[in-house]
Amino acid sequence: MTEGYDGGDLLQIAEQYIPSGASVLELGMGPGKDLERLSEKYVITGSDSSQAFLELYMENHPDADLLQLDAVTIETGRRFDVIYSNKVLMHLSKEELISSFQRQIEVVNPGGILFHTFWSGKGEQYIEDLRFVYYTGDALLQLIARVLPKHEYEVLAAESYAEEEENDSFYLVLRKSA
Repeated sequence: MTEGYDGGDLLQIAEQYIPSGASVLELGMGPGKDLERLSEKYVITGSDSSQAFLELYMENHPDADLLQLDAVTIETGRRFDVIYSNKVLMHLSKEELISSFQRQIEVVNPGGILFHTFWSGKGEQYIEDLRFVYYTGDALLQLIARVLPKHEYEVLAAESYAEEEENDSFYLVLRKSA
């Protein structure tokens, strides 16, 4: 699914919110394209629920810091300055997404950043047994506001961008209260 994907524009946006040298956990690293680019400026930890993706990445990057994690439960005792995902959380059901955001607030350091991207839209579909749940930025913010206490985070951005065509995607940036 990521063949031909560059992601450079998106990572330039992320750099506006993520301080250089920050510890970053990437949820759902897949083949590691973003992970590799993020590792140039950040102390990066990659994660995926698929052991196959982790092993594939380790073949060429044996010193990489990788964790096998589910994006819902994020079962780790480690804490990070940033949690990043690129169109990963949209594979979760609405209930799983709620649980993931609740857990992310626990895992990110005070003052830390949650940076996530989504395909923009409405509804749910399956493509080759893979779930895609679509949101608009406003709908996702409303969902988060219902499940996370407002004093726990601040919305820094919820902006549309073009990955394949105008406004087909959006990024969401939250900062955990200090």
